[in-house]
Amino acid sequence: MPGYLLDTQTISYWFDEKSEHFPAVEANARGRAADSPLYVSAITLGEIEYGHALNPDGAGAKRDEFLRLLRKELPQTLEVSHDTAEPYGRVRAHLAQKFPPAGGWSKKKRAEQMYDPVAARELGIDENDLWLVAQAVERNLVLVSSDKMRRIREVVVQVYSGFRAEDWSVVSPAGA
Repeated sequence: MPGYLLDTQTISYWFDEKSEHFPAVEANARGRAADSPLYVSAITLGEIEYGHALNPDGAGAKRDEFLRLLRKELPQTLEVSHDTAEPYGRVRAHLAQKFPPAGGWSKKKRAEQMYDPVAARELGIDENDLWLVAQAVERNLVLVSSDKMRRIREVVVQVYSGFRAEDWSVVSPAGA
């Protein structure tokens, strides 16, 4: 049974018992097979720290409580490694080839810089999402995300046929 790599939004739902998505995320996390560990990416931890740093209320007890939950429920942090580079590069290249910008490519700009901000969001191009997908592919993990990432998912399954993603904010746990 594979493990699960949880993204920032999924973890946020799991932490917030008042969220409408908390019951589904909690049920999925608790309903998984015992031999299917949960992982968090160092990239996700960075996004969480960024959110706390921007929010003056997030720097105190709430942040500490959140970090305790992370250490308890997600003790296994995944680092970006040399082996992450290959799936990242392949997925990003296929994404760029499949969805080229109207004005053509520029060697001086990143793919997401060649689209206006709305188009980049519509394409689902987010650098951190690409890294999470690459980590999931590298380690054969199921990516748990409620982010749209429609274009990224469309490309990654063409490049890596075994890639799996789940949205625990709406999906009931296996066997339920």
